[in-house]
Amino acid sequence: MKAASLSIALDAMGGDRAPDMVVKGANIARQRFPNVSFLFFGDERRIAPLLDRYGALRKASEIRHTDRVIAADDKPSTALRAGRGSSMRLAIDAVQSGEAAGIVSAGNTGALMAIAKFVLRTLPGIDRPAIASFFPTLRGESVMLDLGANLSCDAENLVQFAVMGKVFARTV
Repeated sequence: MKAASLSIALDAMGGDRAPDMVVKGANIARQRFPNVSFLFFGDERRIAPLLDRYGALRKASEIRHTDRVIAADDKPSTALRAGRGSSMRLAIDAVQSGEAAGIVSAGNTGALMAIAKFVLRTLPGIDRPAIASFFPTLRGESVMLDLGANLSCDAENLVQFAVMGKVFARTV
């Protein structure tokens, strides 16, 4: 794998149209951010032929094989207990070990949040993780935080989300 300034772990098997849409999305990201490399976690027999369609992406990618996948309807507690070795858990583990700077998954959101909180922990003073995403605006892009992962929040949670959003927007 070619040296890059930033490595992203991808749960290649997460999502309704995985791994096809994951590879296509990574190719779009690679065109926009050419110094990014990718660690694909999932079924190598399905991922490799898709990567071979995109030469530049293939050169900036590595596949880590696993047959295990967390299903969309798995309960977060079940995924946390039984998800070791899954594409999602291995991608999160890559962030924890420092191999990757972040993880992207279109899989089971509840499982993703539960496993990430368990493996990566939260910063001191932060009780809950939040999902963030960019949205285009007339002036560029805007960051929206807590996109439905938390069903009920108190005032302290909202303050924590605001702090995380501010740091994320300035850093990223």
